[in-house]
Amino acid sequence: MTRTDCKAQGKTCLTMDRWRGRVALVTGASVGIGAAICRELVKHGMKVVGCARNVKQVEELAAELKDCTGSLTALHCDLTQSDQIEAMFGTIREQLGGVDVCINNAGLSFAGSLINGDVEKWRTMLNVNVLALAHCSQLAIRSMKERDAAEGQIININSLSGHRVVVNPDVHFYAGTKFAVTALTEGLRQEMAAEPPTKIRVAQISPGMVSTEFAFRMHGGDAVKGERSMKLGIDASNIANAVIYILSTPQDMQVHDILLRPTAQTT
Repeated sequence: MTRTDCKAQGKTCLTMDRWRGRVALVTGASVGIGAAICRELVKHGMKVVGCARNVKQVEELAAELKDCTGSLTALHCDLTQSDQIEAMFGTIREQLGGVDVCINNAGLSFAGSLINGDVEKWRTMLNVNVLALAHCSQLAIRSMKERDAAEGQIININSLSGHRVVVNPDVHFYAGTKFAVTALTEGLRQEMAAEPPTKIRVAQISPGMVSTEFAFRMHGGDAVKGERSMKLGIDASNIANAVIYILSTPQDMQVHDILLRPTAQTT
């Protein structure tokens, strides 16, 4: 059914048309889920800013997408540093006007139990997975309000680990950070809903295993543990498609959380 057919029948159609030319920030954009999200948003005509510590990989992706409808701008940002986050939003304001969509994708984990884990690694996880997510959301909403944007969207890339705790000590602290994301997403939704008529929606996507470098990095390059996740996990494009779905829904509908996992994943 075409969009015209839908309108003729009084139905609401899923479409990305209204986001064409609008600005989206994607954190952790160099590889995996972040890169997949950038690719899809650019193909749908958005002006995407991809930030990462390894900005060269984002620049390479931008070159790959140069003939697409939208565009990708690479910005360096260490999300553990609040001054760099603020400087990044300043650059976006100067170059592109501001942020309409903020996708908090950046996240990391270090293997280690609660009994024997490294406190400094925990601190890094909190800085990236929780504090940077909240800070970017705050600054993005401020940008949307300053410009009286017609519509805005925050999307947090959470995890199934933000909904249940598995019997694996290596991910217990990581789960704690992701439970925090679940609470922050709901808290932010409530705050936006308390400002009617709200123009800013809040959502999260909670994947299970995804075929990315995440597990390799978590286990310090352990090939065996990393390969298991790569073989079992779903492709990162599935997460990107979920982002497109959220953005495509009508403004008066809020997708709150999408949980998805590989069919073969038992937990």
